[in-house]
Amino acid sequence: MALQRILFLHPNFPAQFRHLAMVLAKSPKHQVVYGTAREEGQIQGVQKILYKPSRDVRPETHHYVRPLESAVLEGQAVYRIAQQLSERGFVPDVVYAHSGWGPGLFVKDIFPKAKFCCFFEWYYHAHGTDADFDPADPLDADAEARIRIKNAPILLDLASCDYGLSPTQWQRHQFPPEFHSKIKVLHDGIDTEYFQPKPRAKLVLPDINLDLSAVDEIVTYVARGMEPYRGFPQFMEAIALLQKQRPNCHAVVVGADRVAYGKKLPNGKTYKQHMLETLPLDRSRLHFTGRLPYSQYLQVLQASSVHVYLTRPFVLSWSMLESMSAGCLLVASNTAPVTEVIKDGQNGLLVDFFSPQQVCDRIQEALDHPDGMAELRANARQTIQKTYDLAKLLPQHLDWLTR
Repeated sequence: MALQRILFLHPNFPAQFRHLAMVLAKSPKHQVVYGTAREEGQIQGVQKILYKPSRDVRPETHHYVRPLESAVLEGQAVYRIAQQLSERGFVPDVVYAHSGWGPGLFVKDIFPKAKFCCFFEWYYHAHGTDADFDPADPLDADAEARIRIKNAPILLDLASCDYGLSPTQWQRHQFPPEFHSKIKVLHDGIDTEYFQPKPRAKLVLPDINLDLSAVDEIVTYVARGMEPYRGFPQFMEAIALLQKQRPNCHAVVVGADRVAYGKKLPNGKTYKQHMLETLPLDRSRLHFTGRLPYSQYLQVLQASSVHVYLTRPFVLSWSMLESMSAGCLLVASNTAPVTEVIKDGQNGLLVDFFSPQQVCDRIQEALDHPDGMAELRANARQTIQKTYDLAKLLPQHLDWLTR
């Protein structure tokens, strides 16, 4: 069998392509190159080549068009490294790019014979999903128009790619129906061998001076940032209510003090600062870990009494599925990406995204009946093992990409 050359393109590294790149790089049948803007990180056997846009987006560019200009600049940067690769004799058989940021925009121009695959994570809508979800934050005509134009680089990828992939049915459903025949639903996969329960686990993280080994009730929350998109304000309000009812309950928040999705506060403060200043919280029982290495993040999940996951109708987080795989008891928002996975009272407990009182009540329900909730924990893990297990999905990914 002839050597197959595969080029991954993603501004971050290794992101969704980590497991694919690792497995392919171990095979003598494949040569793997990864084009990225991120300098950190290496995968054995994978040649990483860095690209960098020639300039930033012009401030005078119309604000609707800035995301497209940014994507074009990224696509140009990828084109330049693709030329270098071609000059060195590397012409890929397959290119797999994450759509949206622009790395794959010119793949068909520089490598016209390559099979071009795209990872389609999200298609933007002004109405019916994340953008107009909060009635307290209505959209104006300017925002509606801006959101429509934000899809421009994604539509270009949809038109030029040979095959597309989306991780959930909900996310695929957001794309225009006329492109659905191009998009396969296949989740990245959760490593259920790594993310597994550890009965009676205690949470001790010496690196950040956190010792909750004497605590029996630990409520956990994980997100890339602390923002309304992932229900951080509602979670904090629920914790303020919970602390009044349960004097021995502690909360652990994993994530960076930033906004990963959505708007920042106009006054320049972070949502963490705002909630700490406005809510009556017992800070001695509220612990912010910042971002954690995977091993410590796993310890948080394994020691969790109740794990809270809230999200607008948006991209489903890996963390929710990882927490289920680790046997967490989920209290999660009754929103479309969540309900594709969680059935209320079967493998988790669903709540109104906008009701901190209901979040608090369901946390209490779970804490009051730990034995009765054991079945939900087991079912949560079984859900991941059945439908989202990396060991089952990775071979499907490899077949899809390399067949």
